[in-house]
Amino acid sequence: MLKISKRQQMICNVVLSILGLVWLAPIIFVVLNIFKTKQEYNMGSFWQLPHSFAVIDNFKNVVANKLFVYMGSSLLYAVGGAVLAVFFSLLAAYGLTHLRIKHKMFWFLFIYSGTIFPFQVYLIPIYRGYYKTGLYNTKFGMILFYCAISIPFAMFVLRNFLMGISSEICESAKMDGATNWQVLVHILTPMAKAPISIVFLSQFTWCWNDLMFGLTFTKSTNVRPVMASISMMSIGDVPSLFTACLLASIPTIVLFFVLQDNFEAGFAYTGK
Repeated sequence: MLKISKRQQMICNVVLSILGLVWLAPIIFVVLNIFKTKQEYNMGSFWQLPHSFAVIDNFKNVVANKLFVYMGSSLLYAVGGAVLAVFFSLLAAYGLTHLRIKHKMFWFLFIYSGTIFPFQVYLIPIYRGYYKTGLYNTKFGMILFYCAISIPFAMFVLRNFLMGISSEICESAKMDGATNWQVLVHILTPMAKAPISIVFLSQFTWCWNDLMFGLTFTKSTNVRPVMASISMMSIGDVPSLFTACLLASIPTIVLFFVLQDNFEAGFAYTGK
């Protein structure tokens, strides 16, 4: 076991503290400026303490810009896309690890190939396909897209976990009369609680923070996701923009703390 001296530990703590402050600096900057008025922000220093308490007015401006409508749409896309992606990925991972199917490696590479190309490559083909099929600017189309684009990574993580579970467990359950579906639902899924949580969290966060596809595949206010909407807000009122950004970050932060225990345990399982 590698021993670390007190001096090395102190240096490490100092370096980590400095990096932590650098990481938190943008958040501190945002929190400081949501209390300012538009005029105070434009005429003062970025890091100057606020002399007013305009956070309520900034919140009203955000509400007037229908931020919560956009957040509701993003919540639908992120939850729907992540849940469906985890479900289909779990089925695929189970089939590729514990069922007798032909050409398992081919099907694994076929599904995982969705991560090979940059996401920008998908923009024009999907846009044209959505426009021709009527899925453009629809909530169903957005959920379908986020589900499809999240499956390759989710399947990769869950497959790695299920490969570490002995096939004897599944065979024993089948000898007792359990079907493949019962083995998956009652045995493997509870065992995979940690990686399922970490995959759901990561895919929810990605769907929630997506800007590029949200701008491309939507145009109306009742369909447009939150990040695309924030990017189109008036840049002249920066304190209100900061308020919108801070409010939009709350769902992912809350979800992180809800799943924190499973998130930490998931690293140990998915690292096999």
